[in-house]
Amino acid sequence: MAKDQRRLDAFRRDRSEMENHLIDGLVDGRIGRREFLRQGSLLGLSLPLLGGIGTAAGFGARPSPAAAQGVPGSTIRVACYVPKAAIDPVKTGDGGGFLMLQQTGEFLCFDGPDLVLQPMLAESWSANDDATVWTFKLRKGVTFHSGSEMTADDVVASMDRLADPANGSNALSVFRGLLQKGGTRKVDDYTVAFHLDRPSGSFPYMVSSDNYNAIILPAGYNGNYESNFDGTGPFKVESYRPRVGASFVRNEDYWGEKALPARTEFTFFTDIQPQIIALQSGEVDILNLLPQFASVGLQNNPDVEFHSMRSSSHRQVHMRCDTGPFQDPRVRRAMAMCLDRNQLVDGLLKGFGEPGNDSPIAPAYPTVDLDVPQRQKNIAEARALLEAAGHGGGVSATLTTHQYLEMPAYAQIIQSWGREAGFNIDLNVLDSAAYYGDAVFGKSNWLDSEFGITEYSHRGVPNVFLSASLTSDGSWNAAHFRNTEYDGLVKTYIETLDLEERKATAGRIQTLLLEETPIIFGYFTSYLQATRKGVRGAQPTAMSQLFLNRATKVA
Repeated sequence: MAKDQRRLDAFRRDRSEMENHLIDGLVDGRIGRREFLRQGSLLGLSLPLLGGIGTAAGFGARPSPAAAQGVPGSTIRVACYVPKAAIDPVKTGDGGGFLMLQQTGEFLCFDGPDLVLQPMLAESWSANDDATVWTFKLRKGVTFHSGSEMTADDVVASMDRLADPANGSNALSVFRGLLQKGGTRKVDDYTVAFHLDRPSGSFPYMVSSDNYNAIILPAGYNGNYESNFDGTGPFKVESYRPRVGASFVRNEDYWGEKALPARTEFTFFTDIQPQIIALQSGEVDILNLLPQFASVGLQNNPDVEFHSMRSSSHRQVHMRCDTGPFQDPRVRRAMAMCLDRNQLVDGLLKGFGEPGNDSPIAPAYPTVDLDVPQRQKNIAEARALLEAAGHGGGVSATLTTHQYLEMPAYAQIIQSWGREAGFNIDLNVLDSAAYYGDAVFGKSNWLDSEFGITEYSHRGVPNVFLSASLTSDGSWNAAHFRNTEYDGLVKTYIETLDLEERKATAGRIQTLLLEETPIIFGYFTSYLQATRKGVRGAQPTAMSQLFLNRATKVA
């Protein structure tokens, strides 16, 4: 399509300098359509406006999602993992738990499968010039299931609750050093301003569904969420039975379009195999999170359909940079060169994933620099690096991980492939409780081991991975990596509003991490869901959330 300069000029009027810079990037070809949509949504531009600009710039209309086809009023039945603890919006941190949270709770905005932000309880948002204050306009006429209207007071109380260290909030991994109690301020009944401790060019993701604890609760919430699941969402709780299951019914007073299902049911399981059997037998309609290695038994079943999406979920193989043989970056690079990343994806992940390049900036992120060379398996170079580091006779190490998903198998692969270059690796596979311990330095096999594998769930932006896992003061820095240049690059990446500056910084981060290699990022897993044939409109996210308000079943 040709550019429509008159429409482009009209769109540019009343746009900020940053917004016009983004439009220039699209028109000039410096950024692609996907990057434009994602960055524009981050800046608070509406999807219709972004679509119109894209069309005027010659890119054609953005495809609209197909409407769900099936029978309204059905019951959708889901198999999922049992929540590990009581459902508490402040503290819940496991997949089964936050799946329950978002059945009735909602966020200020929604992070879709394409990482494009969409309005939810907030209608719009914008930043000041240095991205230290983000202002959100709230939707009017939204009521909680208990009957009260949602206003700015509820948003302020919800965010203060999450940002207060005294509450043991799971969201502190996102908010620590960024948003503190008192930083969320009411402007009027339907406007909230977030005053940040430091600039953040991607802050809306921190209060979106990407931060699964950030559902908006009544200001007077004082715990015991399981008693009422009081939220603003399209479903209300019908029953919740710990370790057994839950059911929800359509909220007839919902502020938006009414849910298509009349009822949803969730059955809890402790293992994947019973979930597969339940799906095969027709006992459930959806298996919400299917590990890649478990997909083989379903691939030839004509009654089952797979739904896969790119994600930033990954396994971090950390190597201690402050003690033992991995102090030398040559030894760390040698270990990384023992891995055949394509074979990991094809074999371990059954094709549902992408190779990693030893950086948390995943291929799914628009800011990834694809010009940074992909690390390949090279045993000869690995041996030469060990020789140069004074370890020509080999390196002995213990690799610690836990019994979860494919990680024990991954550990065995690392042990086998490392042997080719001279690494003599013992395995220490623990149960999850023993592995994580108290999850603080000095009291955790995860954070204290010389060599370990840890799973990380999907995030819409890599900020938490970049900072918590790798900065000098990172709370999850299991590699004990300390590099002032890296710390400065992460600060720039997180703070800037400018997409092109963020992309340039990402390339420098990727290059530095290839040289230092404190952590091996061998692969990124795809999110994989299985459904009975005929289920339509169920919207999973790569964080294992599941939005069912548009779900139907073909009769």
